[in-house]
Order: sequence, then C-alpha cells, then structure tokens
Amino acid sequence: MTSSSYSSLGEILVGPTNTKRHSLSDVRAIVAKEIAVRVMRRFEILDDARISVLSTSSKSDDVEFLTEIGQNIQLNLAVHNHICAVATTGPYRGTDAVGFLLVCASSMDFSSRASILARAKFMNRVASFKDIDGTMWIAGIRDLGMFAYDTAAIWDTLRKSARTPIDPLHSPPGSQGIEEKLSNARAKLQRLTPQNAYEELRVLEDHVPTILVDIRPVAQREAEGFIEGSIIVERNVLEWRFDPRCEYRLPIVDRYDLRTIVICQEGYTSSLAAVSLQELGLLNATDIIGGFRAWKEAGLPLTIPEPVFTSRDDISESIVIQT
Repeated sequence: MTSSSYSSLGEILVGPTNTKRHSLSDVRAIVAKEIAVRVMRRFEILDDARISVLSTSSKSDDVEFLTEIGQNIQLNLAVHNHICAVATTGPYRGTDAVGFLLVCASSMDFSSRASILARAKFMNRVASFKDIDGTMWIAGIRDLGMFAYDTAAIWDTLRKSARTPIDPLHSPPGSQGIEEKLSNARAKLQRLTPQNAYEELRVLEDHVPTILVDIRPVAQREAEGFIEGSIIVERNVLEWRFDPRCEYRLPIVDRYDLRTIVICQEGYTSSLAAVSLQELGLLNATDIIGGFRAWKEAGLPLTIPEPVFTSRDDISESIVIQT
C-alpha cells in the first residue's frame, strides 16, 4: 500500500511502499491453482463421476509443478468421484518432442484403468511414465496434441475408466469363472502325482509313447530349472504343435493315443492345457498335480534317466524325447 502527501507547491509526494513481491514458488502455486480451477469448471458427469480434460499450451516438463496441479484438483474434488486430465502441449521443436499428460482420480481403480488404456492408445509414443501416489500419474507422450486423435483419445480413456463396473456376481449367461472352469477341466483328467508321472516316463507299457511337455515360459525355466528330457513347448503354440492334423505339429505327434503329460509351474495352467489337448483328440493327455514345484519338492531328478523297458520292444519306442 502506498502513502502520499502534498508539498508546499502542491506536488504529490510518494511515500515508501510495503507491497510484498511474490517468489517464484508463490507464482507457481498461483498458476497451479488457476489451472486446477479451469479443469474443474469444465466437466461432464458419467456414472456419478466427474470427468474433465484440459489441454494447455503452457508446456511444462516439471513433474513437481504438474503434481501440484493434480493435488489442487484432488483437494477440491475430494468429496466427488472424479477423473481429470491435463495435457501440456507445444510449441514443438525438432523431432520426438514430448508433451506431458497428468491424470488424477478419486480412486486407484480409476487411475489404474486409465493408465492401462492410455498406454494402449498411445503405444510407442509413450516416452515415460511416473506413478505419483496410486491415484495420480504423469506420462510423457511424443508429439502430444499434434494430432486431432489425441484429445479424443484422452476423453475416451477417462470415460471408459470412470464407468461403473458390471457386477461380477451377475455374469453373462453361459460364462464360467476361472475356478469353475478349472474344476470342470480337472473332472475330465486322471491327474498324476509327480511320482506317478516319473514312473510312467521310465516304463514303457502297451506300446504307447509317453512324453512330458513343459509349457512354462522361458523366464520361469531359467529361474526355477527344468527337467531334462521334457519337450519344451510354450503355452501359446501348444495346440499347433500337438494337433495331429496340423502342418505345424511336432514329428512325435503322429497318433491320437499319444500319452501326453503336461507340466507347468504349479499345476493350474497345465490342467486347462491338457483338456485343450483332449479336445483336439489326444484323449490320453493329462497333467501333474502341483506342477514343477511339486516335482522339485518331491526330490525327483531334474534329469530324466533312460527308460526302463519291460519287454524286448525296439528301442525306437523310447518314451523320453530328448531336447
């Protein structure tokens, strides 16, 4: 505030001022609040959730500043279901310029859904991603705002993230939960203990080749070990390798009575896989209870020895297929 008085000549005399100058942090806080207010002034309501998207040309790659904007939004909408986004864009110079997308939400579910959908929509344009606190995240996106698609994609992401989930207890007719599906699958199998499987692999009976099929991904095999002598066929190609009618089948899969013992890490995926093989016509397919972990805990060798023959059949009927 400025004080003034008059001189004997009628001139205005200006006295000292006590106006306080704002610091840079004060200015940042004011701007963050202003942007938050702009976000909250323009929203739509979907399934009782407030949704808003703001694109601003005041581009900033300052994560702390963007976080401050998000915190203001969260504070002011604390009593409402909401999910909001701020996209900081342009002007861009050079190639692969990055804009930043801030998303903040009233729940971790909203935030998680939005992060999955946004990364799916922007794919290889996502240059960075930082989760702030479970309900807020910031992604760096190449050329954000340069395409008409971008704003529409952000709105679509937020709308789909805010929708009320379908009651999981009211599933579509004919569908099965995974526990029911697994139970039904196992009802079709004569499952083997690790010891039973080990004995079958060592003894040839009824002239039916018996093979052990490891469907675990490479990361699990490298971390946990493997059984030498098993055939390694990862789950995503199993049916193509074990359909006798398919041109991509393994050479050993030339008959429908093939005894196929499937093993996974803990004996869950293997049950579903074995039933899938039965549906292809390999009715002797089954799996190992407890999977590789149970095999290992049972102290069984991780190298399958040469098979023990109970007759003078030709050695070509060996039940162990070496990899």
